[in-house]
Amino acid sequence: MSGQLHLTPIKVQCYAGFKGEEEPRLFILGQRMIEIEDILDRWYQVESKPEWPRANYFRVRGCDQCIYMLKHDLESDEWYLGSR
Repeated sequence: MSGQLHLTPIKVQCYAGFKGEEEPRLFILGQRMIEIEDILDRWYQVESKPEWPRANYFRVRGCDQCIYMLKHDLESDEWYLGSR
């Protein structure tokens, strides 16, 4: 089994809190719109390298009760769904 993370581009709607930090509220995967019920974890890639650009990561529970990992690439402002 490969430890490499596969990233699928997705569209995400966010909420910007009082600090201006964006948090995902829903994302679109294919034809499905998945609302996010809970952010379970959050972490940051703060050092920018070509292979690892600055990014925010979110481990979330969708309305379908599945757990997802979302990546927000801060340099390109693109969102991805991560899977192994």
